Amino acid sequence: MTYGERFEEALRYAARLHRAQLRKGTNTPYVTHLLAVAAVVGENGGTEDEVIAALLHDAVEDQGGAATSEEIRRRFGEAVAATVDHVSDTDVFPKPPWRERKEAYVAGVRDAPRSARLVSAADKLHNARSILRDLRAEGEAVWRRFTGTKKETLWYYRALVDAFGAAGGLEELVGELDEVVGKMESEAA
Repeated sequence: MTYGERFEEALRYAARLHRAQLRKGTNTPYVTHLLAVAAVVGENGGTEDEVIAALLHDAVEDQGGAATSEEIRRRFGEAVAATVDHVSDTDVFPKPPWRERKEAYVAGVRDAPRSARLVSAADKLHNARSILRDLRAEGEAVWRRFTGTKKETLWYYRALVDAFGAAGGLEELVGELDEVVGKMESEAA
């Protein structure tokens, strides 16, 4: 499979939306995360729509809420917008409380369409890899980056592994996520 002009436009659009954003607690441009998630989706058999959704998966949550969702729908179609909407934990500003959002997100994973689970699992895998790498480099200081405490963050990732596993259909990707989360848990203990 090759990607066409819609992918190129999504890449430009994602880069524009997130150009001033950095990864939490780092000097790493946020777009690197979007590219990594898109790569994981593509490497796990994702369609062009799913790879585009991966590039845009944080746009609604971080860059404009419902208006951005509508712009994605207009530019890239219903399938991409629906996946992005499923993967977003909120389109409301200010965001609802952290625990409430995360519990709702985990509960929604089991019933989410496969496209949304693929993009979400890829997102969580890249996030978990980043946390593990930074935990090894910085130690306990890494947990201060997040709204949730260390215990809550570890709960969230373990709950996601369980929810993705229960939903089925992404065994290899979920297995890799489980492995990385297990290392996070061991090194955080």
